[in-house]
Amino acid sequence: MIEIKHLYRTFEGGGRKVEALKDINLTINDGDIYGVIGMSGAGKSTLVRCINMLECPNSGQVIVNGREMNKMSSSELRSARREITMIFQGFNLLMQRNCLANICFPMELAGVKKSEARKRAAELLELVGLPDKAKAYPAQLSGGQQQRIAIARALATNPKVLLCDEATSALDPNTTHSILSLIKEINRKLGITVVVITHQMSVVEEICNRVAILDNGSVVEEGKVSDIFAAPKSDAAKKLVFPGGDEVFTEAANGERRIRVVFNGANVTNTPIIATMAVEINVLASILSASTRSINGSAYGSMLLGVPNDDEQVKKVLDYLRSMPDVLAEEVTGDVR
Repeated sequence: MIEIKHLYRTFEGGGRKVEALKDINLTINDGDIYGVIGMSGAGKSTLVRCINMLECPNSGQVIVNGREMNKMSSSELRSARREITMIFQGFNLLMQRNCLANICFPMELAGVKKSEARKRAAELLELVGLPDKAKAYPAQLSGGQQQRIAIARALATNPKVLLCDEATSALDPNTTHSILSLIKEINRKLGITVVVITHQMSVVEEICNRVAILDNGSVVEEGKVSDIFAAPKSDAAKKLVFPGGDEVFTEAANGERRIRVVFNGANVTNTPIIATMAVEINVLASILSASTRSINGSAYGSMLLGVPNDDEQVKKVLDYLRSMPDVLAEEVTGDVR
């Protein structure tokens, strides 16, 4: 378990004082794939670097597996970092070493026998799907292959926590998907807790079970990914979940009434719900706006419907929608934002 309590980190320079992190409080459970997301400058990378003390907080606590990281001696911290490894956007491989030697490197630092290190490295090459690249050098590999070698190196010391700092930002969408699938498989097979730092909501959507939204150094929203996607509350979360923005409707067209529909894991992704409703209850509804997406076959997000200005028809629509599992429906008045 990772516990972050009342964490502050301030930088000073050039006569300026910047509060990078402000009173951060998070709990990341064992086995989580936990996302930390925010726009550029939100404090994401500073936060993840505080977990393994690459950045020392000004105040607060970082407790990993019951041990307070910011109270450790230098030797204790070096030992702890073998259990809290990290991968980066830029891969950070040693270009003069081949792939096998790159993976062996942290084991050399830990004093593992050369034969044992080479055996472990070969096993990790199999795990990341590159058993034939032991003698290849980083410059001979694609970006996705380099990140796989970086992941193998991070796993060399049998860590309990894997920190991923924008680990897929430099990769194309297909390669990103393959790396995220690998991380998810490693989490499942090895039980490693994964913390994913990203500015891409699609990354969180694909592999994370919980997420914290950072904005200007503060956690503005935190919870299950499905809950955040279904109904983001903070402005920062809304911008990340629905980057296109929400349309504003100051008045209903032609006297229509408006109904907001919220999908919180509903199994309707392959169902033409509005068309089906029209057939079954004989009420026509127009879709004024929709911000929904599918996660593992379930729908999350919201939709705004325009329905006839008739009490009986409005009630029929609300009753129909509310009868569906994991669907919330309510009539809204005034401006919709």
